[in-house]
Formats: sequence, structure tokens, C-alpha cells
Amino acid sequence: MENPIPPKLENQICFPLYVISKEMIGLYRPLLEKLDITYSQYLVLMVLWEKDGLTVNQIGEKLFLDSGTITPLLKRLEAKKYISRQRKTCDERSVEIFLTKNGQDLKIQACEIPLKMKEKLNLTDEELEDLKILVDKLFLKLLK
Repeated sequence: MENPIPPKLENQICFPLYVISKEMIGLYRPLLEKLDITYSQYLVLMVLWEKDGLTVNQIGEKLFLDSGTITPLLKRLEAKKYISRQRKTCDERSVEIFLTKNGQDLKIQACEIPLKMKEKLNLTDEELEDLKILVDKLFLKLLK
């Protein structure tokens, strides 16, 4: 190959996605600090708010996290008394995760977060919808 052209940062889609991810998590940080949770813990809680009683593996699958990453998150949430872990009676190798009363109450407090994030982003409903559609499309293509 003669005179290969090195890639330019400004031409890459990966770089703005990387920065956007970091910045978005940074925008969540002050909102989540009020709830005494991290962004990763927030993701776990959102999964459980949708469907309580999932196994560790099911939560990991939904969040694309392995057990080595999800287990410490769950231990910290349990220490904060937001969840409880229970071994399944039919298969003791499998652990189910349940929200505690504190974890359920946190859901009510977290309801304001999406609206506050929308205000911080200062995008119209249509822009947010278009962005979500495009991001979901990219997400699905990357999973193939």
C-alpha cells in the first residue's frame, strides 16, 4: 500500500461517541449523588424497577456486564439496603435479586431524573426521539 493515510480523529464516529458517553455520565453524577448511587448502580436499579426478582445473570445480560462486574455492584447496593440477594431454592448456584422497600422508594425519587436530564440536554422532543432512533439502530447493528 503506497502512502497510507492515517485516520484523523475528526473523521471518526467512535471519538464523539466516547466523549458523549463520558459527558452524559458526568451530567447524571450530581443527580445520582443525591440518591447516593453511581451511574452503574442506577442502571441495575432501573432493570429491577422494570422487573424485580431477576437473577444475577439476567441483570448482567440486560446490561451487557459479566458477573465479575455485576457482582460488586450488587454487593454495594445490598450494603446500602436497596436490594437483597437470595439463592434460588431450586438451583442454589443461581442468585435472585430483589428490591427492598428502600430500593422501591428510591424509584419514586429517581422519577425526576429523566426530566432533569432532558432540561440539561436542551434538545426538543423531536430531536431526542430522532437521536434515540439512530442510537438504537447503531446499537442493534453492533450487536449482530
